[in-house]
Amino acid sequence: MLADLALAVNAADAKGATGPVALEVTEQFGLADAFLIVGGSVERNVQAISDAIEDALNEHGTRTIRREGRETGRWVLLDFGDLIVHVFHEEERDFYQLERLWQDCPVIDVSSMLAQPQDAPGNA
Repeated sequence: MLADLALAVNAADAKGATGPVALEVTEQFGLADAFLIVGGSVERNVQAISDAIEDALNEHGTRTIRREGRETGRWVLLDFGDLIVHVFHEEERDFYQLERLWQDCPVIDVSSMLAQPQDAPGNA
């Protein structure tokens, strides 16, 4: 699950996602181990972020079980089994406040998962 989370965080970051928050939801949710919540500035950005995450995980061998909301680009939900990714337009993220709804869940530090500039492809 952590490997998939790291892939998703980096794919989202590469497309300009904002405010990544990962929550360990195993005890409270039971159907997944973690939620990743990220934001996008406009609908096309939300779609690009969700596409990048899905492509990265699928290429790694993690299948998408369910995808919802891509057409509108306001809130895309990607279900990968143990990991559920929420890609929000900034306005929807402010409105729904999933981080607040799931505030009892432990936060997973994603800052250490982000590729450093020297780790980025093409930077040797």
